[in-house]
Amino acid sequence: MSGVDSTQLRTLAAVVAEGSFEAAARLLHVTPSAVSQRIKALEETVGQVLVRRHRPCDATEAGRPLLRLAGQLALLEREALADARGPLGGDRGRTRVAIVVNADSLATWFPAALARLPEQPELSFDIRQDDQDHTAELLRAGTVTAAVTAQREAVQGCRVRRLGAMRYRALATPALVDRWFADGLTRTSAAAAPVVVFDRKDRIQHRFLRTVTGRDLDPPVHYVPSVPAFNESIRLGLGWGLMAEQLADADVAAGRCVDIAPGRVLDVPLYWQHWRLDSTVLTALTAAVCAVAAETLR
Repeated sequence: MSGVDSTQLRTLAAVVAEGSFEAAARLLHVTPSAVSQRIKALEETVGQVLVRRHRPCDATEAGRPLLRLAGQLALLEREALADARGPLGGDRGRTRVAIVVNADSLATWFPAALARLPEQPELSFDIRQDDQDHTAELLRAGTVTAAVTAQREAVQGCRVRRLGAMRYRALATPALVDRWFADGLTRTSAAAAPVVVFDRKDRIQHRFLRTVTGRDLDPPVHYVPSVPAFNESIRLGLGWGLMAEQLADADVAAGRCVDIAPGRVLDVPLYWQHWRLDSTVLTALTAAVCAVAAETLR
């Protein structure tokens, strides 16, 4: 197989990032026909279909390594040009870094890590949100540069660092406790009491119940896919739920909520994974993330 063309790689990345050939054409300032021809030529070079042509477009298994390569080349090219031009090189643009983070980290400690980065190199963040048990999948797909993930094993082509554990407490309003948990968190009460769950990927409430009761239970569920709305639903008595310790302590101290299982917590280990590149951007980002995590997580 001959070497791949960098313009074709950039086009592949644009199609997947923008979700369609037409949107990629607008981003690249070319015609949709030119985008189609570049993708077709790259697929002929590789001998594989690289893009699933539906809305939104995404990369096939064969396309994922090339998508990751496109992102890595773009990052290294930007840094090399910035170094070559030097501090007086004029407008060098901004380096875009795509990161996927679990919702509770995004709502608590992670923004402080971004704010701690030095002004140079200038960065433009593309933050995605997903469950910590699923964030590593975007690294495998080549669509993000780094991830906060519950996966300890390094994704192929990535480095991994342990960040610490996010601690959760099981909270409910006093009224809900009186109604459902007057005798404590038992198998019977846990199976009957309504629980607030972030989304269908979120299994930490069920994991907590299995740890406490020794059974896989199937209680009534309210799905609330927003951290502020999730926590407010618990405060308003819609159901009980696991709240990140950084947010839970204030509610308990104010008497808005009580701990339905005193002394029982759930710790979710988190890891930082990123592309295995000698990159100034990734080095600075990793240092900031690890420093804030060390100050915040267990």
